[in-house]
Amino acid sequence: MNKPTGSEIRVASPLKAWASRFALLLLVGAAFGLMLIGRTNGFLVEQTRTTVTDMVTPILDAVSQPVDTFSDVIDQAEALANLQSQNVALKEQNARLLHWQAVARQLEAENAALRDLNRMVPDPGMRFITARVVGDPGGAFVRSVLINAGDRDGIEKGQAATTGAGLAGRVAEVGLRSARILLVTDINSRIPVIVGGGRDRAVLAGDNTNYPQLLYLGPTAKLRIGDQVTTSGHGGVFPPGLPIGVVSAVSETSIRVEPFVDWAHMEYLRVVDYEMSGILDFQSVEAARTAQAEAAAAEAAQAARSGTEGARR
Repeated sequence: MNKPTGSEIRVASPLKAWASRFALLLLVGAAFGLMLIGRTNGFLVEQTRTTVTDMVTPILDAVSQPVDTFSDVIDQAEALANLQSQNVALKEQNARLLHWQAVARQLEAENAALRDLNRMVPDPGMRFITARVVGDPGGAFVRSVLINAGDRDGIEKGQAATTGAGLAGRVAEVGLRSARILLVTDINSRIPVIVGGGRDRAVLAGDNTNYPQLLYLGPTAKLRIGDQVTTSGHGGVFPPGLPIGVVSAVSETSIRVEPFVDWAHMEYLRVVDYEMSGILDFQSVEAARTAQAEAAAAEAAQAARSGTEGARR
């Protein structure tokens, strides 16, 4: 390759100095010229831009492929790492489940042996019907809901209504295609329960608030907030052990219970028939209460008349 001579260098040096001085002006002029051309002939500029874009796109595509491939490799590596961590977590969970399965089988065998040893009467059978809550006719004085299952579906008075969380109430009225569920928060609801680790007996009484109260506790009962409340099985209405809620407030005047059931999101209820022989007829109970009230009123009136006659004498 021929090297430039001294004369060529002397000619090129002034041109290079002149170009470096006026480069900015040349660029500004070129930009201004392109703007004028774009104003006067937009189609030519658009066609030129499209041609340049078509020429540059393959180059950009070729350059971006290694970047995309590298990104895919990174994503696959991260996914593989996540799969490995999930696999470890699932193995640990499987081990725990196998452990609890073994414990459950052992407890089941021990339970069967103890039942056989003590000749314990088995729990009553159970059948259930799942129904949707279609109405809430309750108000300030009534806490109940309507379900879309009735007598034709096997619903009967006194059956328990539960959710996945716990006891919600009991069947109070039954129609052909519907039934009314009296909730545990209703003022007419009275449920025998057992509270806490001390197994203290009480009666869960609704008062039309979301937090029913405990009545008739023994004088030695010592309850704490968080103690579980379950059905006791007394009265023949519900079997023992149905979860209801936990003690939420303890004061000198009342003990409140927070039910497990979420009243605001109660969409479905499971109506369970435990085949209890002591299911109460609510109409008979109400009739008995009315008769007792009338008898008490008659006795009070008779006592008042007797006192009046004694005073006259």
